Amino acid sequence: MAEEVMDQPGEETGALDKKARKKAEKARKKEEKQLKKAEKKQMQEEAPEEEEGGGSKIAVVAATVVFILIWLAILALIIKMDIGGFGSTVLQPVLKDVPVINKILPENPEEPVVDAQYPYTTLDEAINRIKELEVELSDSQSQSQGSSDYVAQLEAEVARLREFENEQSAFEEEKTKFYKEVVFNEKAPDISEYQAYYESIDPANAEVLYKQVIQQQEADAEIQEYAKTYSEMKPKQAAAIMEAMQDNLKLVVKILQNMETDARSKILAAMDAEVAARITKMMEP
Repeated sequence: MAEEVMDQPGEETGALDKKARKKAEKARKKEEKQLKKAEKKQMQEEAPEEEEGGGSKIAVVAATVVFILIWLAILALIIKMDIGGFGSTVLQPVLKDVPVINKILPENPEEPVVDAQYPYTTLDEAINRIKELEVELSDSQSQSQGSSDYVAQLEAEVARLREFENEQSAFEEEKTKFYKEVVFNEKAPDISEYQAYYESIDPANAEVLYKQVIQQQEADAEIQEYAKTYSEMKPKQAAAIMEAMQDNLKLVVKILQNMETDARSKILAAMDAEVAARITKMMEP
């Protein structure tokens, strides 16, 4: 009986301890739950502050960058407009060889940029030089065309003169043959008759004719000497001398007519085209 009584308080004590533990555990869980709620609430309260702080930092950085860019733009404008000579006198010597950055430097009209392979400093100089070259080209083409026409004219004249020379030689041979046949053939008058005819001419007329014949022979001999001298000269030298004799082109014509065809054509080719044309017309038989 006594043992039963003693067991009952022990059971009651164990039951109380168990309830106390449950109650304590429940209180602990409740406290933890409240603590978590408090922490969550605190975190929620702190989050907007952090977001607000981060946004303000970004705004400060952006404002700083914009401020710097504005000042850089103002500085570039001051340099480009060369206010106070800052761009041309201070920065020009330092930055003129720096790629990209030298674009902000002011233009310097006193130091034009000239390509080493381009010898003209201005457009007007280049245009004037182009006009000079066009004139030279036109003159060269005209001279070339004139030379071609002149050479063709001389070649035609040489061919004509050669034909005339051949005809003249044939005529001289025919004339000599005719004279021989008339004077010395079997049916011709006696030579004494020719002698008597010449003796019958009036002495005064005979003297005049004789002097003319002698003068003509001397003139022909002198012309032949001239022709020989000019033939031995260089064509350009002979042509230059004959061009200077424009006041006596008849003498020039006689000299040329007593020269070989090849030498005559070379001298004519070396002459001025206008002078050569005048001489050629005078040489026409």
